[in-house]
Amino acid sequence: MGVLDGLKPERVFYYFEEICKIPHGSYNVKAISDYCVSVAKSLNLAVRQDEEYNVIIRKPASPGYGEAKALMIQGHLDMVCVKDADVEFDFEKDGLKLVVEDGYIRASGTTLGGDDGIAVAMGLAILEDDTIEHPDLEVVFTTEEEVGMEGAIALDTSDLKAEYLLNLDSEDEGHFLAGCAGGVKAKALLPMSQMTAEGTKMTIDMTGLTGGHSGAEIHKCRANANILLGRFLYQLHETIPFCLIGVHGGDKDNAIPVDSHAEIVVSSEDIETVENLTKGFQQDISIEFRTSDPAISIRSSVGDQGNYDVFSMSLMEKVIFMLMQVPNGVQTMSADLPGLVESSLNLGILRTTAEGVAMTWAIRSSVKSLKLLMKDKLRYMTEFFGGEISFSGDYPEWTFNPDSKICALCKKLYEEKTGRKASVEMIHAGLECGLLSEKMPGLDMVSLGPDMQDIHTSREKLYIASVERTYQLVLDVLKEFKNYCR
Repeated sequence: MGVLDGLKPERVFYYFEEICKIPHGSYNVKAISDYCVSVAKSLNLAVRQDEEYNVIIRKPASPGYGEAKALMIQGHLDMVCVKDADVEFDFEKDGLKLVVEDGYIRASGTTLGGDDGIAVAMGLAILEDDTIEHPDLEVVFTTEEEVGMEGAIALDTSDLKAEYLLNLDSEDEGHFLAGCAGGVKAKALLPMSQMTAEGTKMTIDMTGLTGGHSGAEIHKCRANANILLGRFLYQLHETIPFCLIGVHGGDKDNAIPVDSHAEIVVSSEDIETVENLTKGFQQDISIEFRTSDPAISIRSSVGDQGNYDVFSMSLMEKVIFMLMQVPNGVQTMSADLPGLVESSLNLGILRTTAEGVAMTWAIRSSVKSLKLLMKDKLRYMTEFFGGEISFSGDYPEWTFNPDSKICALCKKLYEEKTGRKASVEMIHAGLECGLLSEKMPGLDMVSLGPDMQDIHTSREKLYIASVERTYQLVLDVLKEFKNYCR
């Protein structure tokens, strides 16, 4: 018996549970890609798998739909891998431990991968069901979406015929997306420069933050652990002399970091000062983020006395300055679509390595010039301090299309079938639709999906009833497609 046995739609949840058994974090997608290929072959469907492990599966139109336009159903195979600090789990080897609770599915102590495993499950369920009425289908599963849409960038679309696209990578039922932000990943490195220092080692820990998706939840004013660490180190720098051994925080550039840590060296007579400053900072930050991050914890601990390799004074100053001054969070709001974030960036990863101190950001913008402005700011600051910066995974924005036929059809059918009000929107998060529209000019697209909460965190959960409604909507769209999208 599977954990999800008995949930409806049964075949969707069957495939979702099978997917959850297969490790499929970004850059570890061969196994799940091969699984999708094996399903297609078992159904005697045409399938293509490329070097990036993208999978394209074709299913001929059902009787009476041969004259309809071809339709693409699309999602991505990789998931964000985040776990609680006290959980023993290997994303390279272990299957997710699913839990059904209060009408939701979650994973015990880790991300669930509903983003975007539920899209893959829906696609496979549609492919196997010969009772569904539908046009020619091209089911496309891409890879490495969560780390810069690398699969979609590499995807060869020259043999794809679809003129319409259902992207199943959204997390808000009844909200149909017809536009999204573009983005790019930035990675800066301040070269290592060290000296030795004698004293007592102390560790500063920022933990318990709420975190979240750096696109969908960047506007919620949640604390960024790496930025908080910089604020604390600045206050400490203004109070006592100390040396910095290293800094470390966050796991993913596109996830607001929930923890960050620093190791410092202080004189024995300053230990109490550090402890008092930590307590005071905890009190201030708890008030400042009492709504968005109620469980925030800032603690110091005392280690051994000895000689340590530490940052040079120059490097320490540069690191603290950048963590204090670098732009982070929402930068501009849209004047055309009230309430929509227009541009933002997220310092998601902070690392100390033998080469130096590395910082990685996810940059997002629905306006190209603002994306360039944020890149320039990071480049200018990094190079001013003698560092180097690189950019990767640049993907375009998806220009808002209020006249999308496929989007209008989804909205119409949703409202008719559920009696609920739907909306057509643009979001700040990045979707592969922008890349696909560049490769396939004229492609009419919509993005939709069931309700999910707290994606890219270990609190991620998928609403079961919403999956059933969303899957039925997709089937209704396939059935009515030939009458509306011509």
